[in-house]
Amino acid sequence: MEPLRANMPADKDISFEGIRSMGNPVPLLVQNDGTGVLQLWLEPFGQDYWLNPGESVYVTSYGMWNDHPFEVVHEQDCITVWATSWFATVSDLSGAEFPAGSRS
Repeated sequence: MEPLRANMPADKDISFEGIRSMGNPVPLLVQNDGTGVLQLWLEPFGQDYWLNPGESVYVTSYGMWNDHPFEVVHEQDCITVWATSWFATVSDLSGAEFPAGSRS
């Protein structure tokens, strides 16, 4: 809970831009090299993202953390990324916000 208390913005703006303004960015490249859709689950807020075959995104942690910025678990058809700072964004390779949820 300490990273949550330390990183919570004073104005409580946890939008994509609000989180990015926290500074201290550490990006993690996640790519789908498989042949099917890959679910990316971002914790601690339980956001889901879906990557098509060949698609890549950056999960970027912001603020401060204890020891390491991410914990990653790979399961069949799903990658879970836990941002230990409690605040992270998911963006495409150009830096634009990547849409959460299932895409048609």
